[in-house]
Amino acid sequence: MDYLVFIIFVFVAFGGLLSLIFGLPGNFIILADSILYGWYGEFKEITYKVILILIALTILGEVIEYVLGIVGAKKRGASKGAIIASIAGGIVGAIICAPFLFGIGSLIGAFLGAFAGAFLIEYYQGKGVNQAMESGWGALLGRVGGAITKGFIGVMMIIITVVSVVGE
Repeated sequence: MDYLVFIIFVFVAFGGLLSLIFGLPGNFIILADSILYGWYGEFKEITYKVILILIALTILGEVIEYVLGIVGAKKRGASKGAIIASIAGGIVGAIICAPFLFGIGSLIGAFLGAFAGAFLIEYYQGKGVNQAMESGWGALLGRVGGAITKGFIGVMMIIITVVSVVGE
């Protein structure tokens, strides 16, 4: 094991994990970092099997993030239109708020955008403030749960890769 390259790998992997806070695709960064480290080591320590597991986890993290947003909104009685608006609102909110708070605004914007999207559609459809708030709150909580789960998956990806390298 080349210690300098391993240390660089670990820093980049944790940078990918940290980037999740900014709404960036951190698990994809961890995946790319792992693939590059595997390539550097001729896939002896980080094997193709490990890479396939990391790809599956990366995809799972993305899917779970959006599914939990949908489930959270649906659980609180949101309509299909409100669910779609919460997804769109999350994306728009992340983009609009990205320049604020040193990039952390994108995460806050995604949460608030999910809330606003669901709230506005439900309110516009005449469901009243209380139901609109419930739908918005569900979308926000689902999105937060998705982000936390995605971060946990990122940690798992780092652990799997480090164990693959150190275990050899």
